[in-house]
Amino acid sequence: MDFGIFDHLDRNDLPLNEYYEARLKLIEAYERAGFYAYHVAEHHSTPIGLAPSPSVFLSAIAQRTKTLRFGPMVYALPLHHPLRLIEEICMVDQLSGGRLEIGFGRGSSPTEVKFYGQDPAQAQDIYTEARALILEGLTHKKLTFKGKHFSFKDIPMELEPLQKPHPPMWYGVHSVQAAERAAKQSLNMVSLDSAKDTRSYNDKYRQVWSALHGTKPTPKLGVSRFIVIAQSDQEALTIARRAYPVWHNHFYFLFYLIGGTPAHPRPAEFDKMMEIGQAVAGSPQTVRQFLQAQLNETAVNYLVGQFAFGDLSLEESLRTVELFKNEVMPKLKGSD
Repeated sequence: MDFGIFDHLDRNDLPLNEYYEARLKLIEAYERAGFYAYHVAEHHSTPIGLAPSPSVFLSAIAQRTKTLRFGPMVYALPLHHPLRLIEEICMVDQLSGGRLEIGFGRGSSPTEVKFYGQDPAQAQDIYTEARALILEGLTHKKLTFKGKHFSFKDIPMELEPLQKPHPPMWYGVHSVQAAERAAKQSLNMVSLDSAKDTRSYNDKYRQVWSALHGTKPTPKLGVSRFIVIAQSDQEALTIARRAYPVWHNHFYFLFYLIGGTPAHPRPAEFDKMMEIGQAVAGSPQTVRQFLQAQLNETAVNYLVGQFAFGDLSLEESLRTVELFKNEVMPKLKGSD
């Protein structure tokens, strides 16, 4: 069992320069606590998207950490020119000493895709083509590619990733069909969905993986949950009930502004999130029991916590990390 972090980087009341410094200090604490990797979301023109250029933020992480792996969850490919993204991936992987993990997707917000002058109806097609193109560019000295959206001939690839043939790849999964695709492509994957749904994804992945690779160990199959820990259940719940609605307003910001609903809607109250098993707030014992049940039901081998959201202060998030490291992580690791 390994442990990771998922982060939306949503705005709080700090000035932006102080906000980024506080988040980098928190990421340093993730490294000290022994987390495997840090995964950051990409969003645009919304208070949930203070890392709209993941590569810029990840390059800062590369210089502030030594062992922590990190990457986008995910690069929204319709919003990136693939040649530029190949170069950024190579740079960040080299700058970090080979610690980059890359996730690709079509982008979860049609509104953000439209802001960039793209047609959301074309997003899946662009993602599929750009992903193949980027992998070609990461593994060859010259790039020749002919597609519907992109065509290149004999473009010199002067940069290369440190990790060969390329950094490990990730996929955010919301369906059994997506899990099947991930298994066929040997991708790591993370689910934000219910334990029941996540188990169905993992079962399908392992079924396909076994047919293709026999007894070879599977990549990381993860589930992500909001987590707040304090000395008592009541203290943790009070904090989570205050912070989560701020995150939720940020999550729905563009939909309040323009209309529609998110592709993956979330309840407005933290207690509702706990009811559906996608969040927990409590003492170390309460959190440990909840997470152990989640691990048993989902059959994941990678647990991803969201420890910073809404108006949680640096101190509140650091306390969650410390208690998780000392009183939750060791017992979950020992239960493999």
